[in-house]
Amino acid sequence: MAEAWIHEPRVTLLAVTQFTPPSHIEWETDTDNPAQQLIEFAGRLCYRSFHNPSGRANAEYIGHLLAQGHLSVIEHASASFLIEGISRSCSHEIVRHRHFSYSQVSQRFVNEAEARMVLPPALEGDPEAQAIAESVTRASKEAYARLVERLRARYAHVDDPSLRRKLARQAARSVLPNATETALVMTGNFRAWRHFVRMRASEHAEAEIRRVAIAVLKILQEQAPAVFGDFTIRRHDDGSEVAEPGYAYE
Repeated sequence: MAEAWIHEPRVTLLAVTQFTPPSHIEWETDTDNPAQQLIEFAGRLCYRSFHNPSGRANAEYIGHLLAQGHLSVIEHASASFLIEGISRSCSHEIVRHRHFSYSQVSQRFVNEAEARMVLPPALEGDPEAQAIAESVTRASKEAYARLVERLRARYAHVDDPSLRRKLARQAARSVLPNATETALVMTGNFRAWRHFVRMRASEHAEAEIRRVAIAVLKILQEQAPAVFGDFTIRRHDDGSEVAEPGYAYE
């Protein structure tokens, strides 16, 4: 049976910052976007400029912060995403970004005998390359299932069935390929997300993680256009999407 390859990641917004204005401070803004309200409020607090002498709109105010590189203020807003349909190889790159919080599928507890595989973008449109990859992934999953069965027998003396399964799966997972699908929840502040997108939506980034970064960017441009609207998404020569920031600061 042919491998049912995963071709695209699925990125879902789970949460984004809300804002409750303090009742004892008189202040107005022209946006109803909670995350952008918080950013402006935090910035204005620094200078006690709640009366807005410059008359700047919220988008202009945040744009000025980005242009000047005053990015600590945008750290107050954050977003959480559910990222599915990515390979373990891709997740290894993602978790290198240190200023995020992660919760990822555990291969010690989850049965990966029927795990789906993510097709590397470079193999798309190449049946021969896909056949080679498929033969390897099929053999890996078969080896995984055999190892789990053998190791569960070895640990038959362990009374706790949950521990017995974990002991078997944590050893057997070593034969699974980097193409094995994983999923994670990823939370970070807006400054961290800007850095992630700048690095991973670039034409120089690996193709799979670039798809994740572009998907994240499109959602954040809807959720906080004043913070992420300077990024321009365009088509690369190979037909894939890449993004570039309007401001050079991270």
